[in-house]
Amino acid sequence: MNTADTFLTALRALLGPRGFTDDPELVGPWLTDWRGRYTGKAIGLASPASTTEVAMLVKLCGQYGVPIVPQGGNSGMSGGATPDDSGEALVLSLRRMNTITRLDPQAREVTCEAGVILQVLHDAASAHGLRFPLTLGGKGSATIGGLISTNAGGTQVLRHGSMRAQVLGLQAVLADGSIFDTLVPLKKDNRGFDLKQLLIGSEGTLGIITGATLRLLPALADRAVLWVGLSDIRAARLLLLHVEQVAGDALEGFEVLPRHSLNAVLTHVPGTRAPLAGEHEWHALIELGADAARADTLPARAQSLLESAFEAGLVDDATIAMNEAQAEEFWTLRDEIAPAERAHGPAMQHDVSVPVTMMADFVAETVPQVEARFPGCRAVAFGHLGDGNVHYHVLAPHGAVAGEWAETQGKAISSFVHDLVTQWGGSISAEHGIGQLKRDELARLGDPVQLALMASIKQALDPQGLLNPGKLLARGPASH
Repeated sequence: MNTADTFLTALRALLGPRGFTDDPELVGPWLTDWRGRYTGKAIGLASPASTTEVAMLVKLCGQYGVPIVPQGGNSGMSGGATPDDSGEALVLSLRRMNTITRLDPQAREVTCEAGVILQVLHDAASAHGLRFPLTLGGKGSATIGGLISTNAGGTQVLRHGSMRAQVLGLQAVLADGSIFDTLVPLKKDNRGFDLKQLLIGSEGTLGIITGATLRLLPALADRAVLWVGLSDIRAARLLLLHVEQVAGDALEGFEVLPRHSLNAVLTHVPGTRAPLAGEHEWHALIELGADAARADTLPARAQSLLESAFEAGLVDDATIAMNEAQAEEFWTLRDEIAPAERAHGPAMQHDVSVPVTMMADFVAETVPQVEARFPGCRAVAFGHLGDGNVHYHVLAPHGAVAGEWAETQGKAISSFVHDLVTQWGGSISAEHGIGQLKRDELARLGDPVQLALMASIKQALDPQGLLNPGKLLARGPASH
């Protein structure tokens, strides 16, 4: 029996038939990323049922030098959970570890395993009059472990912060099979480095997240959702400042989208309709929220906010959703932009950030630069203006062949966009992670000191290079 067969025999004995398969039909769906950009190969799919099994599995892989690619809901945007095409790696799914082990309404805390789906967590919190203050379009498939591994954002970061801000405690299996456990949260703890923060956002390259303790908040008793028509992106920035001043901590979200993005949704998504009459170059989607103590005053506050914005000349037109159904219709117009663009044709999609105070100027100045540099292309930016983070998409010229265009002009476009972002002091990855999609660009544009520090940490925690090789940092597994 050769080494590979010996490893597989030991793996099957450890995990049993429910915990491991190498059936191509069962493994196949997990070898391609959500966007369909990357397809790899693997020796099989491991699905452990507990942190202890994960730890034993990692030790076994270390013994035989087998790379591990951790995977949550496989809904990432940067190819960070897809193996390479060598066929040497083991895909490690956390989907069986999907138990909410503790929910404490008084402490407003929940402890759960990494495979819990975000929507399930939302529903569990809601049953206790609470909420988990992070949401995104993929909430029906994204898992808690994946969200932590990529430090996911979403539409409520403006008020509540990214996933990093929601994590009170963490459990993870390290490269040597040891278990890092800080699930019991402490409000104050000054015993040196906050190591859980090192693991958050590391994309499975430093450890495999198996559980977390997360903060919860009182459920919203009511919300007001506003749709505003604007003349340009700089007007949106001025409106944001006004809303922050008037609404204070009631402001839950502030999203912007250009006319082209709205029209794409109206064209390609059945049943959608424009909230406002007439054409507006830019639109803002604003959500205000209130708990039970302040819910009665929310409609009046929303109306007062709009009136003061009109008086200040900050908006061209606006409306407030009359009910929850209409509020959801407004959010659908925002959430369906990316699918509508896919129906329109190929695009290079970038998830970037610059300092919040500079974002409106960045969009206004760089969109014409991109379109002038690549005639026939259209650049559109939409998203979280208040976070300094937009989804910066460059749509292909009419008639472009998707794969061919992306590999030729598309790569040049992405490099140019990333150069512009770097010149403005920003980040080429605001919330989707680096994965393999942006790994080489990070190596090209990243700060050498930061890159060297990350490489040193990776070497210290994973000297064999077996945890998610080829992701985030340009380094594969060591020879074995």
